[in-house]
Amino acid sequence: MLQNPIISIVSPVYKAEKFVEKLVSEIQKAMTIIGVSYEIILVDDRSMDNSWILMKALAMKHNEVKSIRLSKNFGQHPAIMAGLTHAKGDWVVVMDCDLQDQPKEIGKLFAKTQEGYEIVLARRTNREDHFLKKLSSTIFSKVYGFFTDTKYDNEIANFGIYHKKVVHSILEIADYIKFFPLFVTFVGYTSTSVPVEHAPRASGTTSYSLGKLLSLAFNTIISFSNKPLKIVVKFGLTISLLSVGIGTYQIYKAFTNQIEVLGYTSIIVSIWFLSGVIITTIGVTGIYVGRIFDQSKNRPVFIIDEIA
Repeated sequence: MLQNPIISIVSPVYKAEKFVEKLVSEIQKAMTIIGVSYEIILVDDRSMDNSWILMKALAMKHNEVKSIRLSKNFGQHPAIMAGLTHAKGDWVVVMDCDLQDQPKEIGKLFAKTQEGYEIVLARRTNREDHFLKKLSSTIFSKVYGFFTDTKYDNEIANFGIYHKKVVHSILEIADYIKFFPLFVTFVGYTSTSVPVEHAPRASGTTSYSLGKLLSLAFNTIISFSNKPLKIVVKFGLTISLLSVGIGTYQIYKAFTNQIEVLGYTSIIVSIWFLSGVIITTIGVTGIYVGRIFDQSKNRPVFIIDEIA
């Protein structure tokens, strides 16, 4: 492993036994063209296939490859963080392992950094994903953008090149819930994006279903935004104002002798409705308290089992 590489390439690996060797080969070809020193850091998110066996073999065969295995499946973004902690390059490339992020585009990203940018993101001009993947990604970006008051571009994911000071700033963020793209947005610095080619997945299917994307959005929203609490408060105030209005109207009807029979149905409906509002409010508040509890425990977001 080189001591002071110019570029570190970090890739989280999960169920990649069919293409991890090709990933390394394609990165090597791309870096040969660029002509600078580099290292490749592969992080196995405790794959259930033979990915780790192949990753260890690649590390033994190629001096520029370092393979890291986590103690369990922590998720893609903690795996990225694990890789970043071991990156020594002046610039760090983060890319997925399924070869949809094409290594040949690294040269384009690196060339853009020479214009003074500290973050260069890859914008997928023509996503080679199936309809459901695109739909789930669009829903995720809309939901996430609304609740976090940010503009989340679903044409941009993890693929990009980042100056080492950007990486250091990202690693200083102590949030228990890790979401790499949001961290990149949060730390600032000068950034831009360049269009890149997006390839079909080399093999298999993505591990991100609609349910997992929505779960990721939910956890990230709760971690980075208090907007759900504000929405619940506004909803509660709206219900209160409506109740005052309805109550005033009922008092008026009582004084004008317009009420003949007391409304049992309306009372029951009101009780159930307001009970639902109260329970929802307590539930949302409880979720935030739970997240505070998780954060206060200060547990590691990843544990490294083995390094090759």
